[in-house]
Amino acid sequence: MELLGVVSLLLALAGEVCSKPTYRKERVYQEPELSDQLHEDNKSFQYDHEAFLGKEEARTFDQLTPEESKDRLGKIVARIDNDSDGYVTTEELKNWIKRVQNRYIYENVAKVWKDYDMNKDSKVTWEEYKQATYGYYLANPEEFEDASDQFNFKRMLPRDERRFKTADLDGDTSLTREEFTAFLHPEEFEHMKDIVILETLDDIDKNGDGYVDEDEYIADMFAHEDGGPEPDWVKTEREQFADFRDINKDGKMDKEEVRHWILPQDYDHALAEARHLVYESDVNKDQLLSKEEILENWNMFVGSQATNYGEDLIRNHVEL
Repeated sequence: MELLGVVSLLLALAGEVCSKPTYRKERVYQEPELSDQLHEDNKSFQYDHEAFLGKEEARTFDQLTPEESKDRLGKIVARIDNDSDGYVTTEELKNWIKRVQNRYIYENVAKVWKDYDMNKDSKVTWEEYKQATYGYYLANPEEFEDASDQFNFKRMLPRDERRFKTADLDGDTSLTREEFTAFLHPEEFEHMKDIVILETLDDIDKNGDGYVDEDEYIADMFAHEDGGPEPDWVKTEREQFADFRDINKDGKMDKEEVRHWILPQDYDHALAEARHLVYESDVNKDQLLSKEEILENWNMFVGSQATNYGEDLIRNHVEL
């Protein structure tokens, strides 16, 4: 397992050690659409189905009868109601939709969980992670005599520890499955966004002044190796930097400008869909959805088709 961990790390570091390619690197995180379908409730609830259940699950709806579908929807409602007060809030529904849309992330974490939870106590400590990821390097430093390798290993270890501590919300020096998911996929969790910004600055801010100037911005995505003219897209990026990235026009990007660049605050699709579902299903207009209200409007949430979510509930598959 240690060898696998260090191989993975070496692959991750390859981009740091090797020369940069001459094509554009994409750092901007864009939240994906909830569905490819048009949001036309007067014609179809397909958009709502895919948003609520995920695209793959929505495709299997026709495996269940309406009765089976409503029965399994009732079980899903219980899981959405995080505080178990008998009502689903807009916030709970939004969080559920985001979780469903990111299901692949949780499935990926489930696949690697056993490699890090060495003592099988359903938590990953920093020592467990460090051993699984850096154990081979720490035990055999003589095999990594290259200066670049040494620099990158020494750089990545404290960087990972900083991210680990940020993901450890309860401060018990170990990560639950949810916290470990945030550690591995920080861009998907609001409380991890500052770490994404710091790590981006670590990567791009070569002169260590805490800012990203235009040359550093361009160097991150383009290596001028042949001495020829810059491609047109690089010239466009320089214009983008001056016109849009450098908001306060001081010739460089600070942390907030980097945040605006890589984590743009665009339309929140999950929140909009949650509000829509609440508005359409909230019979008594108390801004809360009871289980009865959701089941009354079941065809908007799941229709007369099935989801393999129902099968997941039976098989005790990976929980969302």
